Amino acid sequence: MKYKINRLCFLMLCLIAFSICISCKNKQTKKNKKKSITAISSKENYNDILLDSNSIPLFFKHTKVNDSIQNAVIGFYKERDMQFAWINSKGLTVGANNFYTQLRNYKNDFADNRFINAKMDSLLDDINDNEKEFLGKKKDLEQLELLLTTTFFQYANLVFAGITNEPKDLQWYIPRKKKDYTALLESMIINEDREDFVEPVNKYYTSLKAKLRTYREIEKSGRYPIVQFPKKVMAVNDNDSIIPKIKVQLQILGDLQIAESSTIFTDSLQFAIKHFQNRMGLTENGLLDKETIYELNVPLALRIKQMMINMERLRWVPVKVEKDYLLVNIPEYKLHIFENDQLSWETNIVVGKAVSQTNIFKGNISEIVFNPYWYVPYSIYKKEIKPRLTNRYLARNNMERYNGGVRQKPGPQNSLGRIKFLFPNSYNIYLHDTPSKSLFEETKRGFSHGCIRVQEPQKLALYLLRKDKDWNIEKIEAIWKTNIETPVKLTPTVPVYIVYFTSWVDSKGVLNFRKDLYNLDKKLDAEIFAK
Repeated sequence: MKYKINRLCFLMLCLIAFSICISCKNKQTKKNKKKSITAISSKENYNDILLDSNSIPLFFKHTKVNDSIQNAVIGFYKERDMQFAWINSKGLTVGANNFYTQLRNYKNDFADNRFINAKMDSLLDDINDNEKEFLGKKKDLEQLELLLTTTFFQYANLVFAGITNEPKDLQWYIPRKKKDYTALLESMIINEDREDFVEPVNKYYTSLKAKLRTYREIEKSGRYPIVQFPKKVMAVNDNDSIIPKIKVQLQILGDLQIAESSTIFTDSLQFAIKHFQNRMGLTENGLLDKETIYELNVPLALRIKQMMINMERLRWVPVKVEKDYLLVNIPEYKLHIFENDQLSWETNIVVGKAVSQTNIFKGNISEIVFNPYWYVPYSIYKKEIKPRLTNRYLARNNMERYNGGVRQKPGPQNSLGRIKFLFPNSYNIYLHDTPSKSLFEETKRGFSHGCIRVQEPQKLALYLLRKDKDWNIEKIEAIWKTNIETPVKLTPTVPVYIVYFTSWVDSKGVLNFRKDLYNLDKKLDAEIFAK
């Protein structure tokens, strides 16, 4: 019996000891987990200068910012156990200098002084003049530290997220992803050996920002001439006194690669004009016509504003998108096909007229329909078909009455052509073929009721089905001969972005501009530049 009691006591002691070990281990794990998500878990970030507990409330008593910025600053320092971020015992950090450079660049790029703070500038001058003396001034240290952090969150909210208005109020329905600016600030502080840090914006934003700087420099130089409209359209071998100025314009913009000053319309000038016309979305005829001169004479200030408007839209776009996707740019009248994050090919499209605009949103192509019916939308039926609806009209247009309206039967003259590409959305918009092929030859292609007509639908269908060995052109042509509607599910679905950019840098690094088809630039202009 005594043996059994001793054995029982021993087992109980073992269990207690084991429980204590587990408890200690769990506490240690939680402690380590907490440290792993804070800046102070990294020795690189350890800072022996601390903020007083009342310094932040006192700072915001005299520095008025909105609640969200205050909460971001408070949360940031709470996570750091009140350690300084921008200043350490040696002085100003590299991260602080990098950020200040960004603020100055923003001022120059966007002609916007909102982040320039006279007090912060003065304190930065003081610490750079005499770091040792400045480190002994506790009040100035805390004020500079908190000014930098507060300004960072204000800057990040505007520059990396964009205006606070809901994009849908500006007819943009692609969801914005929330960005973690605290993590961004931590990365700036940690990466002391870097001269810059990765901005939480997509590559198209950074490319356009580089072009914006170029145009700012051109504008400041005052070298860009304005040219009077010619009395006639000019072509190769023509001689005119305005031609040298045209050559100067095209040289400055980068379209004409060699310096020329003669009054002769040369072959190299023709090539430069075609290049310019291409990136403006004009007919590439190589002629010096009124439309080309008009685009050359658009004031640089307006081009700069156009770039800034489109950079605002690019702030709304996710930093990274899927590797395989389709992109429709409405003002460009183009569909771009991306594979493995690289442009694979592109094709012309027709988009909605100004009165029946194509919406801006993201969808996922889930189905291809060969030999589709066209279910005429009620708005079109009411305005265009019902007033002249007769049996003869139905027969002539291969239509039939259906569910209180009409639908057009499959066939070569179907308004959707032979193929449609469905991505479920509340706007009743999809990609499709068309029997009206001649419209793709037009320079401006806003003709549809909102859906998007594709010039090469067969190529697009084969591309989307490329991973399925059962599909080839012979099989598709066999289906077309039947005039039977044939839906095909896509697995996985393919993302499609329908966007609206009137200025962008393409995959070849070329700056493009287009007309504001739906006057959406004008609407966004009022939001960004309103005084």
